[in-house]
This record gives sequence, structure tokens and C-alpha cells, in this order.
Amino acid sequence: MAQTFTSKKKLNKWLKLAIAVAFWLTVWSLASAIVDKELLIPSPVVVARRIGGLLFTGTFWLKTGVSLLRVLGGFLAGCVGGILLSVLASVWDVADAIISPFIRIIRSTPVTSFIILVMLWIGYDFVPVFIAGLLVTPIFYANLREGIDETDRKLLEVAYIYKFGKRKTLKAIYIPSVKPYFVSAAVTSLGLAWKAGIAAEVLCLPSISVGREMYYSKLYLETPDLFAWTVVVVVFSIVFEKIFERMVLKNKKKEVRDNEDN
Repeated sequence: MAQTFTSKKKLNKWLKLAIAVAFWLTVWSLASAIVDKELLIPSPVVVARRIGGLLFTGTFWLKTGVSLLRVLGGFLAGCVGGILLSVLASVWDVADAIISPFIRIIRSTPVTSFIILVMLWIGYDFVPVFIAGLLVTPIFYANLREGIDETDRKLLEVAYIYKFGKRKTLKAIYIPSVKPYFVSAAVTSLGLAWKAGIAAEVLCLPSISVGREMYYSKLYLETPDLFAWTVVVVVFSIVFEKIFERMVLKNKKKEVRDNEDN
């Protein structure tokens, strides 16, 4: 019975997704037909053909692969930076006073400003890495700070009474408490890191990158190519988030099984 309910739920989910995709493809097709100028709005069919052509070229996979590595590097750097800053601010009030304004500045400043500034300081190939990491850091910082602050004080008192020690307290209390906040930060920032990294590539034009292809597609008025690369960016962003969500779900199921076995 439960399995049937789950199957119906998945079917409804896929049905809703198919309806949404069909609706927006129809809107896109109508807009393309009304404008009737491929230079402005190419049809979905034209863009699909262009994507198909790109998929069978080695340079496509090279450029997307290099862009992915830059973005993942920035994501990991931002993750580590956010963890270190949140822990430091939680244990030292002076650090909190110093770090908080920096985080607010990052959040309120347009990403384009950071990209232009960073282009003056480091090599263009590393600008997307830096920008992705810079935008990811505040997300991890804010989420982990909240997770640390929301840790059950009664559990901490028990750990103190029974003399758990720092390592055991961290493993038994802090990590389980912070884990949901970490997962939330990771899911949110994965897509953001990808989009920020591509935006940086569009401005700084590294030699091998998706952003460079998007920029030259726009420069030479190759609109179908621009739409095709944009679709690629959107798809990769969604795939990133879904892969991580599945990893998290799989880990949760494993933890549930382990608890039941114990």
C-alpha cells in the first residue's frame, strides 16, 4: 500500500513537471512565431538542434568540464571558508564583530562589481573560482551560525556534566545539530555557484569556458547559440542541485536503516 502511494506520488510529480515544461515550451514557440525573427527569439526546435550539434563536439565537453571544475573549486573553497568563519565567530565575539560586516558587504554588493575588481588582482582563469567561492561563503556562514546557535543547550550541559570532551561533544551534539543547516546551505549554494561562475566567465573571458562561448554568441549575434548555451547553464544548475539532493536523501535512508539495525 505504501509502495503504491509512493509510486502515485512520483507519477504525479513527473506529470506536473511535464505539464510545466510543455506550457513554457508552448509560450516560447508562440513568442518565436509572433516575433518571427530568429535573431531575437529562435524557436525551441532550432535551439534543440543547436544543442544536439554541440553535444557531439569534443570542445563542448572540454569547455563545460573546465567550467565545472572552476565552479566546484569555488564551491568547495566557499564551503570551507564559511565553516571556518562560522566556527570562529561562534567561539570569539571579536571575530563575530569583524566578520559580520564583511558578510553583509558581500551580500549587498552586486556580483558584477566583485568580478571587475577581482579581474584587476588575479588571472582571468581564476576569477570564476574566486567569485563562486565569494558568493558561497556567506550562505554557509549564515546557515552554520544559525545551526550552532540553535544547538540544544540542555544537551551541551549534559555533555559538560559527563565530561564528554571537545571532540566527543563536537561529534555527538554539534555535528548532528548543524548537519541540516549545512545541507540546506549546500543545496542553495550549488546552483548559485554555477551561475556566478558563468557570469564571471562572461566578463573575464577565460580561454576555455562556457561564459566565453556565451559572450561571443552575443557579440556575433548568433542567438541560437546563445540560447543553447543558456539552456546548458540552466540544466547543469538543476542537475547539480538534484544530484546533491539525491545524495542527501540516500544518506538519510542509510542512517535510518543503521538506526533500525541498532
